[in-house]
Amino acid sequence: MRQCLFALAACAVSAAASASAFEECQGIKADPVRLACYDRLAMEAAPASTVVILDQDQKAPPRLPVVIQRPPPASPVSALSELWELDPESQAGTFLFRAHNPTYILPVYATTDVNERPSSPAPGHTPAQDSKQQPGEVKFQLSFKTKLMEDLFDGRSDLWFGYTQQSWWQLYNKDNSAAFRETNYAPELILTTRVNYDILGWKARMINLGFLHQSNGRDLPLSRSWNRVYAQAGLEKGDWVMLLRPWWRVPEKSGSDDNPDINRYMGYGDAVLAWKRSGHVVSLTGRYNANSGKGAAQADWSFPISRQLKGYMQLFSGYGDSLIDYNHRQTTLGIGVSLSEGL
Repeated sequence: MRQCLFALAACAVSAAASASAFEECQGIKADPVRLACYDRLAMEAAPASTVVILDQDQKAPPRLPVVIQRPPPASPVSALSELWELDPESQAGTFLFRAHNPTYILPVYATTDVNERPSSPAPGHTPAQDSKQQPGEVKFQLSFKTKLMEDLFDGRSDLWFGYTQQSWWQLYNKDNSAAFRETNYAPELILTTRVNYDILGWKARMINLGFLHQSNGRDLPLSRSWNRVYAQAGLEKGDWVMLLRPWWRVPEKSGSDDNPDINRYMGYGDAVLAWKRSGHVVSLTGRYNANSGKGAAQADWSFPISRQLKGYMQLFSGYGDSLIDYNHRQTTLGIGVSLSEGL
């Protein structure tokens, strides 16, 4: 009788733990990582061996096992590994769409200072009159990446193609036909190399080398564009992620440069510090040029609303909210929903 009670209690505890683990697997968005989580639960549910405890006067073992030994649980997949497939458990293969930067829509988006006449020191890049823009608009971002090649350079590197598009839509501006004020296009090629170093309590997990083009696809006088080559280090510490990315602008001929002073406002790199737990993602992004004293800071918060939908808030202050505003200082606040997460 005593063995049966112990067995029932053990089963109850196991069922509660399995339910909690099952909910964790449900919350993983990447298909290969979620399937690996379910496989781990299935392995844990099957006993590797059974140990039976007998009383001194008991001649036969009870029908129910008292102690069940299971294989140790697999290590959880980290945020960087899920995003960049850094571990075998997170590998998904080539030509599958994955999250890159966050994908969101902010129906409420307002600025403290409308850029009515965007300017640039390049000849013919400043309009002759002010535009009729409103401080309230809609902002949305679409971002994805796909792996083009994998296991390069002794199996440690992957080649990715990424794409991010941001749009600012004057939806509430009926006097101006509710036109799109600005759209920025940013394709990039990224070579990701897996590393494993300890740096001041942080674990360095990857090094990215990338080429990034960004433009707004507009004619003069509102055309803006630039190209960058960058290196990015990704580090983790518990629920924290840090991304450090210096870049170098590819020089252009003076006659074809839309924005020759863009480094003065956008700087020579950026840094991201993010915290991710229980469906919440909070990130801080900063840029600063010590020579000019110009820069920007942005805070993003993604939080659960339902199983498939998350709320999203964004606060920006500084220069370069968009390419057309690269040399315009403002503070913006946006509220909306997130469809997929980056960091």
